[in-house]
Amino acid sequence: MSDSKTLVALLLGDVCGQPGSRALFLGLHSLVKDYRADMVVVNGENAANGFGLNASLMEQFFSLGVAVITSGNHIWQQEDIRLLLDSEKRLLRPANYPPQAPGHGSVVVDVRNHKVGVLNLQGRQSMPSIDCPFRIGLEQVNRLRKQTNLILVDFHAESSEEKEALGLYLDGKVSAVVGTHTHVQTSDEKLLPQKTAYITDLGLCGPSESVIGSDPKISIAKQLTQMPMRSEISDTAPLLQGVCVTLDTSTGQALSIERISRLYQI
Repeated sequence: MSDSKTLVALLLGDVCGQPGSRALFLGLHSLVKDYRADMVVVNGENAANGFGLNASLMEQFFSLGVAVITSGNHIWQQEDIRLLLDSEKRLLRPANYPPQAPGHGSVVVDVRNHKVGVLNLQGRQSMPSIDCPFRIGLEQVNRLRKQTNLILVDFHAESSEEKEALGLYLDGKVSAVVGTHTHVQTSDEKLLPQKTAYITDLGLCGPSESVIGSDPKISIAKQLTQMPMRSEISDTAPLLQGVCVTLDTSTGQALSIERISRLYQI
């Protein structure tokens, strides 16, 4: 646990299938202990066999101590979770989907007597055409800042350019902007000029020997044949990837960001 002037958040990358869930079950408790973390945010949109999240997995993640589950373009693929998007405040879908879509894109949670905002956005480059993440993101941030200056942003996007641009656009307005979706951890973690923590992609909570989480044999066959094939999750030793961010509770600024990648042999 951090001291009274700081707050430590673990932000973990896309949970991919059963290996990703195993990684959380095997490693999250010790990860929280090692980093003295106060809260955990996980992107869960690929947890249900690689496509979406179901209600059972959601409850399991919360029981492990996850504070907020973020998501992305696959959140709509499991029917039982759609019924919970409105009622479960700790489960987010990207805020820049149309307002007619179920669910909500941000939440404020209580962590050690501090209010922490979590905002979920989705990119538009090589992704479904939805509302502008920059415009909606700033509107959401301005609304959240009426309650707290501690704000964590998960930007679920394909394009590194779009992610870097959003990070700089929100620099100084939020505590952290972290990318998800590509399942490949980047090594560009840093504090931006106005002390917002940033990384282009958190990486993967899932199988270590894979092609972005999928069985390499199927992924290679798809490239060789160009035939449509359903990806299957690779069943190999699980990884936990993400970052640890330390925040100044008085200013909302990030004090540090550390990249995390742990392999669990079972």
